[in-house]
Amino acid sequence: MIELLTANTPNGKKISIMLEEIHYKYKVIKININKDEQFKPDFKKLSPFSKTPVIIDHDSKQSLFESGAILIYLGEKSGKFYNVNERTIINQWLMGQMGYIGPMLGQHHQFHHYNPGKSKFGEERYFNICRRVYKELDERLSKSRFLAGKNYTIADIATFPWIARHEWHDIGLKSHKNLSRWYYEISTREAVKKGYDLLNKGEEIPKV
Repeated sequence: MIELLTANTPNGKKISIMLEEIHYKYKVIKININKDEQFKPDFKKLSPFSKTPVIIDHDSKQSLFESGAILIYLGEKSGKFYNVNERTIINQWLMGQMGYIGPMLGQHHQFHHYNPGKSKFGEERYFNICRRVYKELDERLSKSRFLAGKNYTIADIATFPWIARHEWHDIGLKSHKNLSRWYYEISTREAVKKGYDLLNKGEEIPKV
């Protein structure tokens, strides 16, 4: 059994979606980041940077932090969505999400969604970067069914929850034909629907 310690964030949803996809039994333990629970000593022992998510795998008796590392671990453990022969290209798109897509969209959320009007520079900078992210993903998906090729992988699982906040971004998902096609296809997967509802409160995936 796996314990998933997380807040209800895109990074947390990556892991719950993956766990649903590979049909692993898991338990969600909510970390209230609005009350700074991620900075408590017991959590910091598991996550040195005080970031969610973390998993504790009681079968292997180990814990992991960083969502990308967790996805790789679960992919290797289950033998699903992380084919060894495709690992090099999967890793590139996964690291692109970890180092670029997630952080840039996250900054866009801060300036555009949570704190509008506080920094014109910040709002314009991250809106433009976010618009570029959409364009670059759309270009990739004009040539490939999924991010790492013809197969659905952990790279798609990592990226999807960030694009699922498209209503916050105000970029216009519908105007990106290939990204919309990818988003819709993934959003109809039963495991994705279940994993997206991380806290089991009936949360639905936003429509295209």
